[in-house]
Amino acid sequence: MSRRLARETALQVLFQFDMNQDLEEKEASLDLEIKKWAEEFAVPEGSIPFAQELIKGTLAEKERIDEEIEKLSEGWPLARMANVDRNLLRLACYELFYREDIPARVTINEAIEIAKRYGGDESGKFINGILDRIAESTNKKDEKDHGPISGN
Repeated sequence: MSRRLARETALQVLFQFDMNQDLEEKEASLDLEIKKWAEEFAVPEGSIPFAQELIKGTLAEKERIDEEIEKLSEGWPLARMANVDRNLLRLACYELFYREDIPARVTINEAIEIAKRYGGDESGKFINGILDRIAESTNKKDEKDHGPISGN
C-alpha cells in the first residue's frame, strides 16, 4: 500500500476543491475527483480508501483545522499561504488530529517531502515549522522527538 501516493492524491483533490468551492457541495464531484487523481498517480487499489478518508475527513473538519493553523502560523493567515502549502497543512493536520495510529513524525516528514515536490522553494521549511508547533500543541509529538525534524 502506498500512503505517499494516497497523500499526493488527497492533496490534488483538496487543491481542486480550494480553487473551485462549488465542487465541495457535490458528493458525486468529490468521488469523481478522487477517482481521476488516483488514476493519474497510479494509486494502488488498496490505498484509495486511505486517500478517500483523508480527503473527506479534511473537508469535514476544515473549519476546526483552519482555526488551529491560523492560531499557530504566527503572521501567516491562510489567505496569504500558497494554495499547495495551505492544503498540505490541512491534510497533515487532519492526520495529526484524527489519526492516532499515525505517528506525528511520519505525518510531518511525509508533508515535508510532498511540500518539496509540489510547493515552492521554502515550502518544506514553512510546513515543518507550522506542523511542529501543531504537533506540540496537540501533545501528539512523539516522546522520542527532540528538536526540529531533520533534513531542513
